[in-house]
Amino acid sequence: MDILIGVVVGLVVLMILVTLHEFGHFLAARRNGVNVLEFGIGFPPRAIAWIKDEKTGKWRRLKKSEWKKDKALKVVYSEAKKGYADGSGIAQKGMIFSFNWLPIGGFCQMDSESAEDSRKGTFGNASFWSKTKILFAGVTANWLVAILIFTILAWTGMPEFIEGQFSIPSDTRVEAEPVEIIMVADGSPAEQAGIEVGDRILTVDGNEFLRASEITEYNDTRVGEKVVYKISREGEPDCNCDTEFETTVKLNDEDSEYLLGVQMATTQSLSFATWSAPVVGVGLTAQLTGETFKGVGVMLWNLVSGAARLFSPDAEVREDGQEAISSVGDSVSGPVGIIGVLFPAFTSAGPTNLAFLAALISVSLACMNVLPIPALDGGRWLLIAIYKLRRKKLTKEIEEKIVSRAMMVLLGLIFIVTILDVVRIASGW
Repeated sequence: MDILIGVVVGLVVLMILVTLHEFGHFLAARRNGVNVLEFGIGFPPRAIAWIKDEKTGKWRRLKKSEWKKDKALKVVYSEAKKGYADGSGIAQKGMIFSFNWLPIGGFCQMDSESAEDSRKGTFGNASFWSKTKILFAGVTANWLVAILIFTILAWTGMPEFIEGQFSIPSDTRVEAEPVEIIMVADGSPAEQAGIEVGDRILTVDGNEFLRASEITEYNDTRVGEKVVYKISREGEPDCNCDTEFETTVKLNDEDSEYLLGVQMATTQSLSFATWSAPVVGVGLTAQLTGETFKGVGVMLWNLVSGAARLFSPDAEVREDGQEAISSVGDSVSGPVGIIGVLFPAFTSAGPTNLAFLAALISVSLACMNVLPIPALDGGRWLLIAIYKLRRKKLTKEIEEKIVSRAMMVLLGLIFIVTILDVVRIASGW
């Protein structure tokens, strides 16, 4: 049941994020004089639709008999106009707003998205600067959504998921449960000092640490020395009487298997801000944007360098190349992994963690759409920019050929990643 709820929540969140991305395109198109034929939530087949009369400004619900015609969107007709987007010579009067059955996002269909169309009100007739604003309005919307969510979380409690997560130290209050011991090795310094599974570390040599990694780093500076741990131990279930005590641990030498001999679990910490919350929202969005681009760069480098090493005559080099390519598959998650694994896990962890995941995915959507892939916003802009610099006309045929081929490659990658997701999930069952 938890997985089912997580999948439903995931579909809803992704649909909202994609719809907001498309709403950015919609606002920019309208502000720059480009007509929008239809704005849809979800993907067809249609569930319900309305059309707005541009003269009266009134909306009316469309009958199924109207929008099931073979002229899919041309449900209300005005005078025929030569060279309409689909070659029918028929123009649509008014914008359609629709809800659709497939909950996998949304769309904003502008009037003739071909760059060569010169009719007034079409995307092709818009200036280069207007096209730029329209194409990048979607990614801007996703970044703004992330900033808003992170700002709210900074006020109400921001989960800390990454090392060095952006914050304003002078305006940050951190709340966290102590680090908990989940395993003690036999004969280890920890066991000899009386530390047990379930104990919580309050301080080390009087220093309070919120993360297990911080304790490990501190131990690394005290190799072979005595360290004083202040421990909290839960009492009997019927007495509610936790005890606190100090114990001295002599850490192992540097060449030993371990220094302390425990495994620690860091409970999630929350940071709170006041006046700096908007700054944290912007700063964390920028930080995660940088980390996303960095991750994409590392992934591409591993893919290219790994593929090159596969042709080496040296078996060890080929093995390294295979590991590099495998790391690419392990670091990428597609729709199945996001909806089937991440969302159920974050949903069960509570609304705060779910909101953080939604903001993170919003950042990822923005970053992915900026990439120079012709099927995406950044790629379409780059294609238009290249032809403008070359002072050549980007014909509809050339544009459709480039975009369609890029889309096929993109869909192929999504298919491969989906298969990897399914294999990873199945192996975990």
